[in-house]
Amino acid sequence: MHHNNYPSSRYSTPRRLRRYACLAVAAVAVGGSSGCMTSFKEYVHNGFKVGPNYCKPAVPVSDEWVELIRISYAENLTVRDAGYRVLEARAMRQVAVGGLFPQQQQATGSYTRTQISDESGFGGAGFGGGQIDIWQLGGQLAWELDFWGRFRRAIESANAELDASVEAYDDVLVILVSDVASTYVEIRTLQQRIAYAEQNVESQSGSLRIATDLFEGGAAGKLDVTQAQTNLSQTEALIPQLRLQLRQATNRLCVLMGRPPEDLSPILAMSPAKIPTSPKQVVAGIPAELVRRRPDVRQAERLVAQQSARIGIAEADLYPAFSITGNLGWQAPTFNRMFQTSAFTGSISPGFTWNILNYGRLRANVAAQDALFQQRVAQYQQTVLEAHREAEDAIAAFLRYQEQAEALTKSADAALESSDLVQQLYKGGQTDFGRVFVAELALVNQQDAKAVAEGQIAQGLVDIYRSLGGGWQVRLGGPTRLPVVIPAEDAESVPTPLPAEETPAEEAPSEVTPEEAKEPTINLPVFAAK
Repeated sequence: MHHNNYPSSRYSTPRRLRRYACLAVAAVAVGGSSGCMTSFKEYVHNGFKVGPNYCKPAVPVSDEWVELIRISYAENLTVRDAGYRVLEARAMRQVAVGGLFPQQQQATGSYTRTQISDESGFGGAGFGGGQIDIWQLGGQLAWELDFWGRFRRAIESANAELDASVEAYDDVLVILVSDVASTYVEIRTLQQRIAYAEQNVESQSGSLRIATDLFEGGAAGKLDVTQAQTNLSQTEALIPQLRLQLRQATNRLCVLMGRPPEDLSPILAMSPAKIPTSPKQVVAGIPAELVRRRPDVRQAERLVAQQSARIGIAEADLYPAFSITGNLGWQAPTFNRMFQTSAFTGSISPGFTWNILNYGRLRANVAAQDALFQQRVAQYQQTVLEAHREAEDAIAAFLRYQEQAEALTKSADAALESSDLVQQLYKGGQTDFGRVFVAELALVNQQDAKAVAEGQIAQGLVDIYRSLGGGWQVRLGGPTRLPVVIPAEDAESVPTPLPAEETPAEEAPSEVTPEEAKEPTINLPVFAAK
């Protein structure tokens, strides 16, 4: 299945949706705090949103990163499932459109031979005991007119459901890309932690040899040897645990790529096993428009529109349904006389039905649909609030992780220098092994913490892109590029990415052109190639 082959869901939506005024009032609390309350009348899929203030990154994209995303998008089973849901919704929309046309359209044909009994009483009429042949050919039609907009509301609801399924598909892509990136960062972080541990094992093995030589020469006590062995064994014990975590992370990456657990060395070996680097600066503030482009926010928006249309369907049941039934055809006693003018037959029967005795039940159904509408509004409001919280949390964490990593880098560098100095002092007999023991233990801890912090910075960048809905652009073949980043102190003087003007849904093109798919404002997280 090629997930990017289904057309973009751009079906026109009537501009006068019921109860949208109520929706706007109900969402004032969210709109006031987030600044991103949307108009449900005009829906444009976020694939058409292109930020004008955009520039390419100065660093090349890692080849293995592009390969991991390519394989995951093509093979991930969750993405495939979401793609089939889009196809299902598109088919159901066609079913809804069919409601505008005659609901029953049948071609009919039959041949009947009737044997008349001699005792039937028809003998005097010339039928006495004979046979009657009747050939019939024609069509039947039944059409319930969309007098109150029931079927138009059904199409409106199906349009919104299809749009919501596309947004759900894009949300799966956001999760997939961020999960692949997070797992990749975890793998590289674990590899760095293992490398630090192995370096310390080598260094501590040397300290053990020195302590053993001094002990055997009578220049040191047994305590020095046992302390050196303790440090070495403790560090060696870290490596199997880290390798287990590495294997588990690799297995998770395989599943994300739609594969059973296997060796990913050919792909991971495309670049050195180092923790990905990331920009040191991010946008100081998040434009509300960017948060609104998140697929989950737009999905919640479409579900509100869908439920609004369902209120109209329920209200249409309160009024009589007008219909026309009829048939046209030919009827003759022999086939060769079938299509003569005299063989033509037909009928037409207008009518109506009205469930007036069930009015209480129908009114209750309208009230139930309205309550569901209010639920959707509340869910949309909550989704917007959560989106803003996640974005703000992600940026705050990214900045704090950078501060933490800077401190740990200084600490690890100092611990390395301290370990080298104290070992030289110990070799020269100027200090006891206790100081070596403490210095080596501190070095192991500080280098491991430094690797974790560097991984958290890269993970923080992934979280920022995920919180802003980055990742779905892979469906449009969007480039793996970073948006402009702005230092916090320059945020007021440098223009932030601005939202593009929205095209009304009625005027939106039905397909995404290559020009429209270029350079989306929020895109895949990018790490520098080493």
